[in-house]
Amino acid sequence: MKKIISILILTLFSFIGSAQNIGIGGSAIYNFQSESFGAGARISINPNNNLSFVPQFSYFFAGPVSEWTAGLSLELKVLKLKTFNFYILGHGGYNNWLNSNASAMEGASPTNWNAELGIGVTTNQCLRPFLEYRYNIKFQETNLQLGLLYIFGCGNNNGSYRNPKRMKRGTVCPAYN
Repeated sequence: MKKIISILILTLFSFIGSAQNIGIGGSAIYNFQSESFGAGARISINPNNNLSFVPQFSYFFAGPVSEWTAGLSLELKVLKLKTFNFYILGHGGYNNWLNSNASAMEGASPTNWNAELGIGVTTNQCLRPFLEYRYNIKFQETNLQLGLLYIFGCGNNNGSYRNPKRMKRGTVCPAYN
């Protein structure tokens, strides 16, 4: 497991140098099955117009389940509109279930792998809210994430990308056109 995480981290750092856009953000998370609330943090690395590498960390602190997850999502934009982008995502990571000993689930363990598939929608401005619906393949549960992502290196007074030599004021960030 440590080798896989190390390889993923090295791969990500190779993309950082060539990435058009890098962003940082956070989210509020609700797990429907466990009725637990959590918070997440992420870095979005966009090497091209369609694909994003998104290392993430989440922590569920309110509800019957207490756990944290660290992993990597791959987001693929499938529909780009003038204001919104829709994407599909796959996520893999390490899950540490802090109160697994209190679970009635057979085979509950504090150390787990995590795999999720999902869909999301976001704007294409520099400060972009996002909404994601995810399904956890291993635990057969769903969660909803509502968050905000800030993309570095773009901006003007109305929050959209502006390069005075190439773009008119108010146009969207070029990685999401």
